[in-house]
Amino acid sequence: MNELAATAVSQALSTRWLGQAYQFFPEVDSTNDLLKEMVQQGSEDDPPTGLLLLTEYQRRGRGRLERRWDAPPGSSLLLSMLFRPNWPAEQTNWLTMLVSVAATEAIAAHTDLTVRLKWPNDIVVQQSGQWHKVSGILQEGGFGADGRLQWAIVGIGINVNIPAAQLPDGITPATSLLAATGQPVPRLPLLATFLQKVEKLYDAVGNGRSPHPQWQEKLINLGQPVHVTQAQTGHQLHGIAEATDPAGHLLVRDKTGQLHTVAAADVTLQEI
Repeated sequence: MNELAATAVSQALSTRWLGQAYQFFPEVDSTNDLLKEMVQQGSEDDPPTGLLLLTEYQRRGRGRLERRWDAPPGSSLLLSMLFRPNWPAEQTNWLTMLVSVAATEAIAAHTDLTVRLKWPNDIVVQQSGQWHKVSGILQEGGFGADGRLQWAIVGIGINVNIPAAQLPDGITPATSLLAATGQPVPRLPLLATFLQKVEKLYDAVGNGRSPHPQWQEKLINLGQPVHVTQAQTGHQLHGIAEATDPAGHLLVRDKTGQLHTVAAADVTLQEI
């Protein structure tokens, strides 16, 4: 039996609702796309919140800005989760924040790696004195007439046991837990820990607790000189990343002293 098959996962989970509805696929085009189809063809409560789709291989895996996300079959954690938060629009990015924090904590719990976040949605680990990307997140959703976030799909890919020679190229150098630690990392315990932490952080939002402080604390960009390329316009900005606002936007001060609010962009750490 596959280590991530439904029976194995159900026995490993300690969550109350996240992942209790679970579907495993040996291969799909994209777990995000498949889950979106289910939501658009379903009713208000079907599929249920907490539904998790996981695959061993994505033929058309994608990350932010429609970039491809490739991982050899059986090497990684490739999954999408459904939430029905009914949150105001300004809290939309909180899902990416809490999933990011959960991923860093889960990886740290199963390895001895230093794990942080690179704005806006990369999970990075320290390897040979440099930050390398080990995971990325893609969030999509639908809003009601009242402007509230009715449903959201959060997809995540974690490079677990990809050999160094098979890692993809990217703006941030890629790695895997195997390449960074020198030893394979069992995927099922990592998945169970990750889901437990996501559920805990999500439930905390329902009790009035924002994930923003924990998320911001883990960012490697803050206080550093950065080069920003705006996603839609290609506009270039150089400055110091000072902070983020509660919605997750990056606040960058340029050399003239002007503070810019960056909502969607590629950000690299570099000298001004």
